Amino acid sequence: QVQLVESGGGLVQAGGSLRLSCAASGRTFSSNVMGWFRQAPGKEREFVSAMRWSGGTTRYADSVKGRFTISRDNAKNTVYLQMNRLKPEDTAVYYCAAEGSMGYRSWLIPGNYGYWGQGTQVTVSS
Repeated sequence: QVQLVESGGGLVQAGGSLRLSCAASGRTFSSNVMGWFRQAPGKEREFVSAMRWSGGTTRYADSVKGRFTISRDNAKNTVYLQMNRLKPEDTAVYYCAAEGSMGYRSWLIPGNYGYWGQGTQVTVSS
């Protein structure tokens, strides 16, 4: 079992920044894929970013590429999502997710992740 707890959401003006944190506990393995997804009202949950817990390869949705950065702190068992130059369309509930080793193409699909946090609200005002 893996437990995930997100924090760091809030209200920010367009152009501002937020850093989300996802604290992981339980059976965290280096082969785990850690992902960030978001879901806006009335929309499906969508991929934002992901990386392997061991580091190395990262992946971003085109809509956030160049503005968001995923990273991790092994000592704290925490994954971060640094969000810069936020836009109103970034408004959503952001979720952290984890799964064991899986192929790079599988990172995009929410259904491939077995562990989820409770979500944290991000609201960007115009």
